Amino acid sequence: MTEQTADLLKGNEALALAAIRYGCDGYFGYPITPQSEVLETLMAEAPWETTGMVVMQAESEPAAINMVYGGAACGRRVMTSSSGPGISLKQEGISYLAGAELPALIVNVMRGGPGLGTIQPSQADYFQAVKGGGHGDYRLIVLAPAGVQDMADFVSLAFDLAFAYRVPAMILADGAIGQMMEKVTLPPWRRRLTDAEIAERYPWAAVGKPASRSRNVLTSLELDQAVMERKSLALQERYARIEAAETRSEAYLTDDAEMLLVAFGSAARIYRKTVDLARQRGVRLGLLRPVTLWPFPTQAIARLVGQVTSVLVVELNAGQMVEDVRLAAGGRVPVEHYGRLGGVVFSPDEILEAALSQWNKTNRK
Repeated sequence: MTEQTADLLKGNEALALAAIRYGCDGYFGYPITPQSEVLETLMAEAPWETTGMVVMQAESEPAAINMVYGGAACGRRVMTSSSGPGISLKQEGISYLAGAELPALIVNVMRGGPGLGTIQPSQADYFQAVKGGGHGDYRLIVLAPAGVQDMADFVSLAFDLAFAYRVPAMILADGAIGQMMEKVTLPPWRRRLTDAEIAERYPWAAVGKPASRSRNVLTSLELDQAVMERKSLALQERYARIEAAETRSEAYLTDDAEMLLVAFGSAARIYRKTVDLARQRGVRLGLLRPVTLWPFPTQAIARLVGQVTSVLVVELNAGQMVEDVRLAAGGRVPVEHYGRLGGVVFSPDEILEAALSQWNKTNRK
């Protein structure tokens, strides 16, 4: 594939090919629908023969995330991918990564739950990703792609942010984004770093140390409670810097909006059409799409709440992101939720009817 060619790819395939081009050093995963094409594509491309990238199907999800820990501790660009049940099994390792301040990429292509649930699309892992999921006071940078191009582009963005702040990053896609096919332009090639370059660029990494220097020991364990508190407070300060500098969102027809629709991922791309249909009926509806689910675009929503009469949050779940939208709104306007469960994806017309119903209720004389 050339640099300029737009190829027809699934979201999972685009993500895997982008990881190779980024210069990813290692992928460690385990199959689960609807993200299995990530591992399948990497195995088919055999990057160990071209770039030297390691690709391994681990014996389990906990094994995969601990392999990621080892690679990340060496300053390597390493990643894993899974779906809800698999991410649940990786939560301990994700918390360890955060506690050891290790950058890594975790991809979650969401399916319906709870339990084994369904292999159909869902957005019900929002709490799992955005609220931490595992134990302890930690955060992940969470990016929510809304199309196949995002799946390709967010690989480099997630890795770059993870290494800039020494925190794990997650691409939180839903099954629709992972399985849908679109034309996508893959990112340019970047080479893998040598051990010497890693040692110079990342002095914290446990690799490439000269004999005269001791190796770094990267662990999340600290038995001295005073030291542990200082480390935890330092992490909280880092998270505050991330919130200040890395919050991203995308607005559609919000300048004159009187009612706001908030949606992420596949829901956001579908409901641009809802905004167009509403405006044809004389309702000035606007759409805000959080691109970073954490840090959450609280300020962007708060600014828009000052001009609208109500907010409708649309998610493929029972109501998760709506909690953060309500906090951002601060009680100034009604914030309602509309969701579908079990892998059912709603249509633009369905959301239009929900939006018009809320509009009529809010603006009834």
